[in-house]
Amino acid sequence: MSEMSHWTPLKGVKIVDFSMLLPGPLTTLILGDLGAEIIKVEPPGGDYARHMKSHMFEGANRGKRSIVIDMKSPQAASVVEKLAAYGDVAIEGFRPGVASRLGFGPQQLQAVNPGLVYCSLSGFGQTGPAATKAGHDLAYLAMGGSLAYRGQLRQPPSRASLPIADIAGGAFAAVSILAALREGKGTTLDLSLYEAVLYTSALRFGFDTTADSVDHLYPANDLFTCSDGRLIALTVVEEKFWNNLVHVLKEIAPALSGEEFATEAGRLRNHLSLMDILDRAFASRPAKDWIALFDPADVPAAICVTNSEAIQSSHAQARALHRHTEYGPILPFPVIANGLRVPNHSRAPEISSGADDILSKIGFNQTEVETLVRIGAVQKPEHHNDPVAV
Repeated sequence: MSEMSHWTPLKGVKIVDFSMLLPGPLTTLILGDLGAEIIKVEPPGGDYARHMKSHMFEGANRGKRSIVIDMKSPQAASVVEKLAAYGDVAIEGFRPGVASRLGFGPQQLQAVNPGLVYCSLSGFGQTGPAATKAGHDLAYLAMGGSLAYRGQLRQPPSRASLPIADIAGGAFAAVSILAALREGKGTTLDLSLYEAVLYTSALRFGFDTTADSVDHLYPANDLFTCSDGRLIALTVVEEKFWNNLVHVLKEIAPALSGEEFATEAGRLRNHLSLMDILDRAFASRPAKDWIALFDPADVPAAICVTNSEAIQSSHAQARALHRHTEYGPILPFPVIANGLRVPNHSRAPEISSGADDILSKIGFNQTEVETLVRIGAVQKPEHHNDPVAV
């Protein structure tokens, strides 16, 4: 696919990303996928995510350019000022006060560039008694109400395999940055992962004080184990899908047509017996056989697969959902605009691999670059240390 055939609506937007781990990098991944230029500023030793045993760093930082700046060096200020002047957006993900203490807070950067959109993405926001409280995704889910409610009728509340707070906060930040850019003036954004959780949790649960309520759950909207040990996600919610399910299972599980299951209220009231019936039914056949029965009958269900299995599916292939590279598959931005996808970016950058290019682009000559490296304000790829806490 040629460059002209890609959808890059944010081409020309320049973003300076001081954030680490997932929320902020996810924000800039989204914006970078849409065409923005992302300069990833890292401390000596790099983003903490570089040293974690997961795919997170590679996945959230592809297509970006990296530069290591030692913010504790007095000469770092000149680099930060030129980055602020160059950028349209700056984003950081530290606890309140840390960015300002290190020289890249909103007042400092907007003094250089009054039109800069500055986004602070923190756990609990810039104000309030919990503002400086330590936390990660699970804590924000807990304090935001999400973990008090059950996701399955027969299971206690449990954590998801995905960092939902980080993902929600990163997405809200991306939308807010786009809104601020549309407004066209300098803006300071204060986003809280905790509030992102509460906002989305309240959409589902309202403000019910009964944490053990099951009113939001559906017995036929759950996971069931098949005879081959694989899990199927049955997602029967609407009445029409229930009727389709009963029809498909009329010989395998005739009890489903009983009067006690005829209404949604009855199914919830008798959910234990209903789910026992479904357990026995699903245990009688392998997962693929169930899908072969359900798909033609318009019963919504899917086999639980790994990401690797997912991208090998015929549907993923038809949608051109990935391309293979020497470092593994790359997935595109999950939107097609007027038939066009965003370009597939290169892999995540090696630490400070973009230093020379970035410094040149923001106005430093070669002699100045060499001086910055010699005094330790900026580090080249071969001159980085182990990560240190900020």
